[in-house]
Amino acid sequence: MIDIIWERIVVNEGEVFRQIRGGEFTYKVKGSTVELSRTNRSISKQTVNSALELVPLKNTVPLQMLQAPSYLFAMLMDSRIRQNDW
Repeated sequence: MIDIIWERIVVNEGEVFRQIRGGEFTYKVKGSTVELSRTNRSISKQTVNSALELVPLKNTVPLQMLQAPSYLFAMLMDSRIRQNDW
């Protein structure tokens, strides 16, 4: 499943995503890393794969052990990324 989700992440590069508290951000994909616009943090493809084991999500709590949980939540729960998969 990671390859399908990663392709959706790549396709939506540069689009605006919204965090749970309303903060907006964009991202750039460089290789197997997502570079976030509002923070110095980045998210690896491996981290996305780990987060996929936890979807669907109601909040960021299950993601707290991963890098940039609020950004991960915003991306994975967005309809452009999840589509009808969860």
